[in-house]
Amino acid sequence: MTTSNTGSSDVDPAVRDELARLRDSIDNIDAAVVHMLAERFKCTQQVGHLKARHQLPPADPAREARQITRLRALAENAKLDPAFAEKFLNFIIGEVIRHHERIADDTVNGSTNLAN
Repeated sequence: MTTSNTGSSDVDPAVRDELARLRDSIDNIDAAVVHMLAERFKCTQQVGHLKARHQLPPADPAREARQITRLRALAENAKLDPAFAEKFLNFIIGEVIRHHERIADDTVNGSTNLAN
């Protein structure tokens, strides 16, 4: 998926090669992130089904707050902007809650829709 915006023939070939190498690494990391998110959502789907079966609420604000605190600390240690990490986690949490609400609704209504 690496694309080049350095179409100019006056760019040093060593620079083009280094840019291509770095972009290949970025592409590999992006693929790993997507696969990790897929695994995470498989687990949260199972949590959603467990919560629905036991009539637990889709959201757990105390857990979410602990996770945000934890992720901010991890981000700081990794030299990543903690505010960015928090925004990212909040986006994921929002998606998880939406999935859990749908699972709970499907459980109440007798639907067998197991899709994400």
